[in-house]
Amino acid sequence: MQIKLPYIPFMNYARHGLWFSLILTISAIALIATRGFNFGLEFTGGATIEVQYPQTADVSHIRSVAANVVNDAGVVQYGSSRDIQIRFAEKEGSNIDDTMSQMVKAIQADNQDAKITGQSKVGGQYKEELVSKGLLAIGLACVGMIIYLGLRFEWKFALGAVLAQLHDVIITAGIFSLMQWSFDLNVLAALLAILGYSVNDTVVVYDRIRENFRKLPAITPKDIVDTSINQTLARTMVTSMTTLLSVIALFLFGGTILSGFSTAMMIGIIFGTYSSIFVASAIVYKMGVRHEDLMPRSKRPIDDLP
Repeated sequence: MQIKLPYIPFMNYARHGLWFSLILTISAIALIATRGFNFGLEFTGGATIEVQYPQTADVSHIRSVAANVVNDAGVVQYGSSRDIQIRFAEKEGSNIDDTMSQMVKAIQADNQDAKITGQSKVGGQYKEELVSKGLLAIGLACVGMIIYLGLRFEWKFALGAVLAQLHDVIITAGIFSLMQWSFDLNVLAALLAILGYSVNDTVVVYDRIRENFRKLPAITPKDIVDTSINQTLARTMVTSMTTLLSVIALFLFGGTILSGFSTAMMIGIIFGTYSSIFVASAIVYKMGVRHEDLMPRSKRPIDDLP
């Protein structure tokens, strides 16, 4: 069954969309600069203890046991109903190894059949390294996209696509800063995944724009951009909805460990769909893309005279 949507003149609202995105992006940057992030253990330092119980674990009871050692310890169920993960941050003035030992003793004293299946700790000194490497990864991804899109399309398209991807990532990060949700390596991985998802949607629209510029030389650039977006809109909506449903399922059934990743992906998918139209395509249109920019370049004749 083919989905038919009404024709929408998106570029009539290009200026409004760009202003709206600019305000959101500046607000997100201001939030990140002033409020910062609620960094997870990978950034602040702390420990993780994994415990397996012989029967279904009582999470609320285990949480009360762990709170006697560290009052804000996080207790989550992962894997099977018998597997528990206890996470707590490194406290200033305390030894993380001693705290881990006390936590293990408290768990085993509460249930002698509890089996410690794993212990790990992360030092807070790795925070700057993780942040810098995460920003470097995002920067390299953007540079790679500029090179690829610049070679495949035209520099105006490359600039529009990269600004759209940064728009999605910055707004997603800004919402995490606003809500003070835990920002861990899973969220950082989600931000990189958002880059890939968003540029894929943008490239589909760009391909159609380039194709229509070559097929419809008598049509104005505005109408070509609008036509291209409308032609790919059904595909964009179906792709976004199916991906969003998968991420929602991950959010509902993936447990606390994957909640940050799935939340970031849901935000990124929504803004990624929006930005492919009102940021990436709008920037290309406002920068004055012309038929001449996308026409195949004729090859220069080879002079075979001696």
